[in-house]
Amino acid sequence: MLVSRRAFLQYAAATAVVPTPLFAGAAGQRIVSLDYGLASTLLSLGLPPVGISDLADWGKWVVEPAMPDSVVDIGSSFEVNFEILVQLKPDIILTTPYLDELSPKLQSYAKVVRLEIFTPDGGPILPAAIAATRKLAVEVGRQKEAEEFLLRSDVFLEKCRERLAGKNVPAVALVNFMDARHARIYSSPGLFHNVLERIGVRNAWTRESNYWGFETIGIEDLSKITAPDAHLVAFDPVPPDVLPKLADSPLWNRLSFARPGHLSVLPPALMFGMVNEAIRFAGLLTDLLERKA
Repeated sequence: MLVSRRAFLQYAAATAVVPTPLFAGAAGQRIVSLDYGLASTLLSLGLPPVGISDLADWGKWVVEPAMPDSVVDIGSSFEVNFEILVQLKPDIILTTPYLDELSPKLQSYAKVVRLEIFTPDGGPILPAAIAATRKLAVEVGRQKEAEEFLLRSDVFLEKCRERLAGKNVPAVALVNFMDARHARIYSSPGLFHNVLERIGVRNAWTRESNYWGFETIGIEDLSKITAPDAHLVAFDPVPPDVLPKLADSPLWNRLSFARPGHLSVLPPALMFGMVNEAIRFAGLLTDLLERKA
């Protein structure tokens, strides 16, 4: 499911200020990405990769921007299909510190470009993603396109902030349900938390998390949220048995989020992404909060 028509039109309006580069101009550089966020950034720089890892799950976690049909799945990030990699003949392979164990082997196939976004000492993720976008642009010769993309993105975030300004917007707790008893909850210094700050929304979960921006909690821990107006926002995919089990759970039914209208489920948004994923999350959440205000 894509962001709403209104969110899309706002992003398109921002895009019209600075034209998006055409994919047709990207011939020449053959890039493989082992990271979703870097792959989506390549698309916004007008340089689609020839291959990415875990392509089969792109529509489950990333959704947009859409990956062109020409892109090849090279296996999982930890189990790269090197036979396919050889056939793709990449000039550059994009990795992150999370994949450092693979780097020595990858270096025999192409130049390896390592970009840091989620690191123990990296701090807030959105600024790190912006910095990584600029570094990537230098590596692929797309500095102008990167600045235009970052400008469009900032315009979009500002429009989200303006849409919510002055409205009765509740604090939100952001989760992915793992099962009916456990969830990942998102907070500082993560990407979702940074977006909340940028668009003027309070994070109801005030405890700082790991450097990926989440911690795993038991459902009972949601009782520690003290904001009286807090709204729980869960992201698809929600395991199919979770909501029915919660409805029958005495523990869940003692929580404020069990009250009608205090839980919403949004389409997928990649919590471990970069600027495009921040934009998608901001659009989905702004649409939801504007409807509820």
